[in-house]
Amino acid sequence: MSDCSAQNNDHWRELDEWRGKIDAIDRQLASLLSERLSYAQRISAVKTRIGENVLQPEREKEVLGNVLSQVESPMMQQAIERIYQGILNESRLFQHEWKSGQESISSR
Repeated sequence: MSDCSAQNNDHWRELDEWRGKIDAIDRQLASLLSERLSYAQRISAVKTRIGENVLQPEREKEVLGNVLSQVESPMMQQAIERIYQGILNESRLFQHEWKSGQESISSR
């Protein structure tokens, strides 16, 4: 095997190792995001009982601030802010959907 081929194989092995690490993180993220949505569902139930709206911009700013305070790199902060905007949007949609489902059940 030539040096170039051996080096190329090493690079492919390294790539597979990094991808394996990302796959492991993705599994953890999926589990944590599911848990987060479960908590959002419970929060929606409490908001319904106390007459609060699902959308609470001040709380979303607080959540985003908490998350971004954990990230040092400005470039990573920008990426994580965009990711978290998606998480917050989906969480809000999930709460609306859950609340609508609860309202249709209670009106039967």
